[in-house]
Amino acid sequence: MRHQFDAVVLGSGLAGLSVALRLANHGKKVALVTKKQLAECNSFYAQGGIAAVINDDDSFDSHVKDTLIAGAGLCNEEAVRYIVEHAPDAINWLIELGVDFTREKTPVNHIHLTREGGHSARRVLHVADATGAAVISTVIQHVVKHPNVSIFENYVAVDLIVSKVGELKRCVGVYALNTVNGQVETFNSVSGVILATGGAGKSYLYTTNPDVATGDGIAMAYRAGCRVANMEFIQFHPTCLYHPQAKSFLISEAVRGEGGVLTLPNGVRFMKFHDERLELAPRDIVARAIDYEMKKSGVDHVCLDISHKGEGFILEHFPMIHAKCKSLGIDISKEPIPVVPAAHYTCGGVIADLYGETDISGLYAVGECAHTGLHGANRLASNSLLECLVVGKGLVEKILDHDGTRIVISKDWDESQVTNADEEIVIAHNWDELRRLMWDYVGIVRTTKRLERAIHRINLLKEEIHEYYSNFRISADLVELRNLVLVAELVVKSAFKRKESRGLHYSLDYPAINSVAMDTIIGHND
Repeated sequence: MRHQFDAVVLGSGLAGLSVALRLANHGKKVALVTKKQLAECNSFYAQGGIAAVINDDDSFDSHVKDTLIAGAGLCNEEAVRYIVEHAPDAINWLIELGVDFTREKTPVNHIHLTREGGHSARRVLHVADATGAAVISTVIQHVVKHPNVSIFENYVAVDLIVSKVGELKRCVGVYALNTVNGQVETFNSVSGVILATGGAGKSYLYTTNPDVATGDGIAMAYRAGCRVANMEFIQFHPTCLYHPQAKSFLISEAVRGEGGVLTLPNGVRFMKFHDERLELAPRDIVARAIDYEMKKSGVDHVCLDISHKGEGFILEHFPMIHAKCKSLGIDISKEPIPVVPAAHYTCGGVIADLYGETDISGLYAVGECAHTGLHGANRLASNSLLECLVVGKGLVEKILDHDGTRIVISKDWDESQVTNADEEIVIAHNWDELRRLMWDYVGIVRTTKRLERAIHRINLLKEEIHEYYSNFRISADLVELRNLVLVAELVVKSAFKRKESRGLHYSLDYPAINSVAMDTIIGHND
């Protein structure tokens, strides 16, 4: 089956939804293609909020400075300033759509701002402790009723369709697997294909990300010829709930921002031994501190304690976290929360400018799958949803500027030379092996020896997956595994290139930081 649209948006997080809605409002016919249901995305699970300067006692310069410090010298200051200064407009857009941010009791109706690690001021707007869910739900209400948006749920993008005229490459569409009927369909685009596919947290055994976060956009763009940057910087969120019945449940940064303290299981606080900012240090420092203390003490988790704030405060600020923990037998108003670090955010990605443009004409990237230079070596808390909105708006403006009739040339998917898979258990085994080796060898603390072990096993997996992909009809699991193993390879190759410890990349073999900060860029010749 073949579909024709002005624009094809891949991904239904805040980046994809906002771009689709803005394009539709300008009269564009948009296909919004998503792997599961619309709300199944990283953005939906974002608890903390959106960072923006909206108070007179805060400043753009302060927000920029905090972002640059967290990014450990690798942020693009121009990108940081652009996104920070456009934050108030992004917030106003959400409010106009109907997002009801939490308000102060006094002064009446003022937006309540919380503070998170790495921020020097309270500037994080939130909707209690379920900001992502509230924002995504609100935007979805507008998207689903828009006559110019066609929604394709349960479709997994397989590969980009790139047309080449002379030396010029242009993305003209995408192949996507309809997971309901098993057919691969062709989506043609006149104005552009937008990658808003999120990160690759599922390349690690323990992650805060939902199952859809398999690095699809990064992998597809790299295969098509785009460069990627800074893939070694995988942010591990310091506090993921540690419980056998809890899958990928995040304990928000705001818990520490509102006074939560980290302790060993015996009650001893330890952040004072690692950073003068204590629990409000940036995520990379807190995650490494927890990793160090767990290994030193031989414990399988640490504790995050906010019980001293009282039940009333906790129910007002963290109702969802309180309810989730209570359902598992943990009363956070009376006892600490068991937590461990987990893979959370992909700071690198497809190289894109502040308008989402990539190395290939007609292909745009926005959100976690893109590398704009905002996050550097470590993302500052609550800057990610902000980036989705600001870059997404610029992306739409760029598409409208480039608008015009273009010839779309593509062939339909050909599976005439393949057969049905005989042993799909191989996919499950390879998936598990990949995620375990990434956790064991390419985690919070790295060594050259660990990276060598990782790349050796990744190469073996790549060969096996490629053979499987070439000979059998594809499935969603196979498409995702193919993308994950490529992203894992890019992470390890990038880690090999960085002969220093900076931000989220910490190497025992290269503990010092270089005097000059350089991006790690990988193209097809690397």
